[in-house]
Amino acid sequence: MPLRIAVLNDYELVVAGIAAVLRPFSDRVLVVELDSRMPVVSDVDIVLHDTFGQVQGDALDVEELVQHGTARLVVFSWNLDPGLIERAVSHGVAGYLSKGLSGEEIVDALERIAAGERVLPDPATRADEDFGRWPGDTVGLSARESEMLALIVRGLPNKEIAIRAGLSINSVKTYIRTAYRKIGVTTRAQAVVWAMAHGFEPDRFRAVRTPPS
Repeated sequence: MPLRIAVLNDYELVVAGIAAVLRPFSDRVLVVELDSRMPVVSDVDIVLHDTFGQVQGDALDVEELVQHGTARLVVFSWNLDPGLIERAVSHGVAGYLSKGLSGEEIVDALERIAAGERVLPDPATRADEDFGRWPGDTVGLSARESEMLALIVRGLPNKEIAIRAGLSINSVKTYIRTAYRKIGVTTRAQAVVWAMAHGFEPDRFRAVRTPPS
């Protein structure tokens, strides 16, 4: 039987994008559940947690994210700061995968994690900041720019956004400036109004697929 996978993020578009990347490997991994702001209910082997707009590092609550069965929690992220990874592992994360991996490399890593190996990023790996799909991609926003808008919609100031996203405050300001320029706004309030009208409000969604017996 292929590994049973649940994909978790606050945005339906994000989890659907990851499922699409894994679909060609359905003989090895089967995505049986997609969740946005909903706990996993299926009995799965691995919960794959995309960090777009999410808490990270030691702020991860593994018990909250994995409430059912004995699934291993795997983080899927472009934030490869060693300190962030170390804190995530200390809180019970079974693996930490870079968005620089190809679909086949992701599947290989998930199989190794399911077998009991702890898989962490190679320090030389560069994450692909344009992996998959995200709110705002159709209007030219990069994944990082979109994540800044997603966190602004949640009411977070730049300092908290930097902590949440694993970036320096200057990087956060740069991404916000370029995002504002692309969407044609100049103030935070205008950015929130634009984002809420373009799919940046977090979803509440669950899709469950019954695995073949």
